[in-house]
Amino acid sequence: MYPYIPNTKDDEQRMLEAIGFNKIEDLFSDIPDNVKLNRDLDLKPSMSELEVANYITKLSKENTTINDLTCFLGAGAYDHYIPSIVGHITSRSEFYTSYTPYQAEISQGTLQYIFEYQSLICNLTGMDVANASLYDGGTAIAEAAFMASNVTRRQEIVISKTVNPQAREVLKTYAHLQGIKVIEVEDEGGVTNLEELQSHVTDKTAAVIVQSPNFFGIIEDIEAIEKVAHSQKRTLLIASVDPISLGILKTPASLGVDIVVGEGQALGIPLSFGGPYLGFIATKKSHMRKLPGRIVGETIDTEGKRAFVLTLQAREQHIRREKATSNICSNQGINTLAAAVYLVTLGKKGLREVALQATQKAHYAMNEITKSGKYKPLFDKPFFKEFAITSSADADEINSKLLEEKILGGYSLGKEYPQYKNGILYAVTEKRTKEEIDRLSSVLEGMI
Repeated sequence: MYPYIPNTKDDEQRMLEAIGFNKIEDLFSDIPDNVKLNRDLDLKPSMSELEVANYITKLSKENTTINDLTCFLGAGAYDHYIPSIVGHITSRSEFYTSYTPYQAEISQGTLQYIFEYQSLICNLTGMDVANASLYDGGTAIAEAAFMASNVTRRQEIVISKTVNPQAREVLKTYAHLQGIKVIEVEDEGGVTNLEELQSHVTDKTAAVIVQSPNFFGIIEDIEAIEKVAHSQKRTLLIASVDPISLGILKTPASLGVDIVVGEGQALGIPLSFGGPYLGFIATKKSHMRKLPGRIVGETIDTEGKRAFVLTLQAREQHIRREKATSNICSNQGINTLAAAVYLVTLGKKGLREVALQATQKAHYAMNEITKSGKYKPLFDKPFFKEFAITSSADADEINSKLLEEKILGGYSLGKEYPQYKNGILYAVTEKRTKEEIDRLSSVLEGMI
């Protein structure tokens, strides 16, 4: 089969003559010879379309996916069931080819689903306003920190070490370049150490950041943390939440949270080997103008019909760069749509059912794994769909043996928390069956 690019040598020569050159090398005459490679790239010969298709297919089979394994790994990305309608809607060409809605008059469909998504996030969190999404949960935390700094005009952020370690790394990277000081608070028994938190919250603190359910799966005492955060005037409380958990837990707004963020991957978005995912952020009306990104609003057109517009645009692409709240210039459009379709499809009862099943199955799994005494709970606190187990065996060895049994084990906590060297964090979603959980317990039992 002929190579995909159909230009012949005659075609190339005519194009060169049209721009006044004799050979392709003349295009690069401004580059000094001493910095040129001066040889051909070390690439394989070109392949036909058939050969490329076969090569890529063979390469893809080297991956092992959750279709091949039983997944008990979470730590920020979860194997939830995705209703078939989500893929059906998001694969329609009018959605997956749409781009930034610069012109409202020809972007009504895009603007409407963003508006519906914002409304759903507000209903879920209890907050007044949400934006058109961010890259992922990590950048959502970083953007919320910048937002708090802008609101309070303070340069210190206090964050609990029970927040996802990757999100904390993103925050520290962003904050370093903005001159913002990040103070981390240790955990105590798997939850935020309130005494240490209190000691770090001062009149320089822009915000306190916590996660609930936290990285260990434990539900934090947000009401107690809220009192500590708000003991200093103007200090804001930022909570990172699992959106599925809000099917059964109190809304962050009812607990006194000022800014709510989180990772929306659980809302109908595949694991996809790590992305793209969806960061959400919502806040009170009083902080609306400090939200990063864009906010879609509802209005009426000249004929009195329902219409949608970009109400607030705080991106550097739309306003003066120095006035922008964020340099993130795109929302995760297709993932925003997936989240909206997922939430509308499940509704309140469906989301509650998913949350309840995940919780009940996680507790069943923890009880089964620990009942013999060979494995013990690492913490004794209320948890949602993730729990930590410890034993005398090395965590990585356990996961390697589980993989041999086609089970994707939990997250080895020793990677980020040396004090929990043999700890493993297991996640159980509504997809896991009793048979799968019993098999996990049985395989683990035979290892020690």
